Amino acid sequence: MQKHYTSIRVRYAETDQMGVVYHGNYAQFFEIGRTEWLRSLGVTYKYMEKTGIMLPVISLSCNFKKSALYDDELTITTILKKTPSVKIEFDYEITNQNNELISTGNTVLAFINKKTKKPMRCPDYILDKLAILNSQSNK
Repeated sequence: MQKHYTSIRVRYAETDQMGVVYHGNYAQFFEIGRTEWLRSLGVTYKYMEKTGIMLPVISLSCNFKKSALYDDELTITTILKKTPSVKIEFDYEITNQNNELISTGNTVLAFINKKTKKPMRCPDYILDKLAILNSQSNK
């Protein structure tokens, strides 16, 4: 489905004493990829929250293939798995500047009504933007 690429540089604070990215930072890298994927659609978390939608992570997995190091330039590839419904699912691939695979991952998030705290369907404005992108890519 829809892919998005985000580049980041590993900061010193994201590494351990050996200069290797601390494993807990990969969840943040996935979040960066996900928020930039949404932003590329013209949607922000800030807008969703303002319109009464929360999007908590309900599942997260990460597989480490190679160490990312201080000052590496990483590319986060964020891939929408399927058309969202009540949940939205992403796969991730993180590569370094040498195009070596650093990690893969997956997150599942649920659309939650901010007032009722109950699951809800994906907002139409996201589905509409995805439909436009799909129709353009099929041309």
